[in-house]
Amino acid sequence: MAVRDEIVWRSGIVYIAIVLMALALIVRIIILQYVQHGKWSGMSDKYVYRTTEVPANRGDILADDGRLLASSVPYYTIYMDTRSSGMSAETWSNGINGLSAGLSRLLGERSAAGWRAVITEARRRGDRYFLIKRKVDYETLVKLKELPIFREGQFRGGMVAQAENRRILPNNELAARTIGYLNLGSEGNEVGVEGAFDKELAGKNGIAVKQRLIGGDWIIVEDASSVDSKDGNDVVTTIDIDLQDLASSALLGQLRKHNAHHGCAVLMEVKTGDIKAIANLETGSDGRYHETYNYALGESTEPGSTFKLPAIMAALEDGVIDTSDIIDTGTGSVRYYNKIIRDTRDEGYGKISVKQVFEKSSNVGTSKIIYDNYKDRPEDFVNRLYAMKLNEKLNLQLKGEGEPLIRYPGDKLWSGLSLPMMSHGYEVQMTPLQVLTFYNAVANDGKMMKPRFVTAIKRSGTTIKRYEPEVIMNSIASRSTIRKAKSMMEGVVEHGTATNLKNPNYRIAGKTGTAQIAKDNRGYRQGARISYQASFVGYFPAENPLYSCIVVVNAPSNGVYYGNIVAGTVFKEISDRVYATRFYRDFRAENSKDVTPAAPEAGNGYRDDIDEVLGNLKVRYRRTSSDNWVATRESGDTIRLSSVRIMEGLVPDVRGMSLRDAVYLLESSGLRVRYSGKGRVRRQSPEHGARYFEGSVVSLEMNM
Repeated sequence: MAVRDEIVWRSGIVYIAIVLMALALIVRIIILQYVQHGKWSGMSDKYVYRTTEVPANRGDILADDGRLLASSVPYYTIYMDTRSSGMSAETWSNGINGLSAGLSRLLGERSAAGWRAVITEARRRGDRYFLIKRKVDYETLVKLKELPIFREGQFRGGMVAQAENRRILPNNELAARTIGYLNLGSEGNEVGVEGAFDKELAGKNGIAVKQRLIGGDWIIVEDASSVDSKDGNDVVTTIDIDLQDLASSALLGQLRKHNAHHGCAVLMEVKTGDIKAIANLETGSDGRYHETYNYALGESTEPGSTFKLPAIMAALEDGVIDTSDIIDTGTGSVRYYNKIIRDTRDEGYGKISVKQVFEKSSNVGTSKIIYDNYKDRPEDFVNRLYAMKLNEKLNLQLKGEGEPLIRYPGDKLWSGLSLPMMSHGYEVQMTPLQVLTFYNAVANDGKMMKPRFVTAIKRSGTTIKRYEPEVIMNSIASRSTIRKAKSMMEGVVEHGTATNLKNPNYRIAGKTGTAQIAKDNRGYRQGARISYQASFVGYFPAENPLYSCIVVVNAPSNGVYYGNIVAGTVFKEISDRVYATRFYRDFRAENSKDVTPAAPEAGNGYRDDIDEVLGNLKVRYRRTSSDNWVATRESGDTIRLSSVRIMEGLVPDVRGMSLRDAVYLLESSGLRVRYSGKGRVRRQSPEHGARYFEGSVVSLEMNM
């Protein structure tokens, strides 16, 4: 009996011990599963597995014809797993010399012996991720994969290529600020199309699972938790690369000529509001001009005389004046309280019509029209401006639009001077794009179109979303007022302040603007110096407007600051080139048979190509040489083709040629070429006629 009791007692102890161990195990499982789950899961991720984001490929930004404005180009960081388990000793010994020589040839940096030494030392250390090179392009990657050892693949050859995308602008700085960028750091800048359409462009990142190796390195492994990335969509803009190029080149030339601080030029399609070109250039610390800020969209300033159009249209719409009414501008000055407003003509214009007041841009005449008719009811004048949407932002597709300012009677800074000052563009603020939108509405028979930068979102070439032209206002004024406004604007070019823009081929309608620039609260004058802003805004051809355009040049410093000369010249260069390339033949057919069109600029280059272009444009030309390479010179309505002499041992003259022609001619002569910019060749070094040896380098500086 005693034996049995002892057995039962011992069995009970064992049973209790087993139960306690089971309970302890269950408690431990519960603690691990629920209480310490986060801790151990984190350690697992840290020391065994972890997940990482796989960035999606960002979509492209495209011009209106599908050409690239911005794209993501893959670059690679190349590592070598010198102790890859699949790499045999034979593969290593037979291939290390060839690999080292190939790396020296493709990447430079070290000699073949140098590469062999560093890779051999890395293998001795057992490096699993020995850095070979960062920022390797795809073309070089393909060549690296053909080298000994590397050609065996990642497992047996140890080559590891980690991809990353870099955003590039194939056209350099053309419309760079409008194309934009993302800076998601502390500043949080989201600029241009890149910023405004980031969600469409970004795509959706994927998830990859990585496993930690014994040496501490991580490799991607297949796992059910992995999620493929979804590439971003493409954004189609309204920008025309060719028109953008000519707008930028025209603006750049004038900024350089007048040593101006910055300027902008915008070309808009009248019927749709599409922005076909938008150039913003500012001088940098290096003395060159760059796209650093979107002045056309973001800089709200006093517009000066370009504001006379809405001011006079308000009076016309209210019926207080007509264009034939006579205004006495006197001897060119008028006093309002303690302020004297002057005309640019010292002796004044005397008694002239309202239409002439606008054409001659008389400050005195305009201020009298507005002050005399609205001094007792200023609200009516401002309400009319508000009715034309001049006080409202355009709510553009892009961010950063400047705020328009048109004060209302009773506001803190309203005074007895406000009406006469507002009449000619002071005490109001607008951006160049807001001014252009108003003038475009006049060109469009009163219909105000919202400026459009993006027309569609595409995925794999298929349109998934479209942005249609948007009307802000069906009519900013009556037909009668619009008709009179157009007549006044045509008069500015025909016999007003912008007769320098007049030409026999097509008519331009527009308005000059010359405004003093106020510096914060320091006024318009800094010592003896006054800064000016020159502008010209209008449309062409006047009979059937296709494009509207504004040019603003800020702080020209070479003594010339009038809008017709500084800004109008850029406008005319843009309109002439558009006319010659876009609607030359159609417009010529509509025009009078007695009018002979001027010859467009043809540049220099290969004779057969120039013959074909001029023949297609039906431009008269005269060839004085049968040589293959020719220079063109305008002579009235005819282009003369003369020989570009090619002499052995002397550098050819490639100025005025396209890059393609210049490179072909120079390389055919045994020279090597470096270039910067876009457009046609502006300068070459060494200069033409200099002696050279085969293999010498010629540097070309293009227009932009």
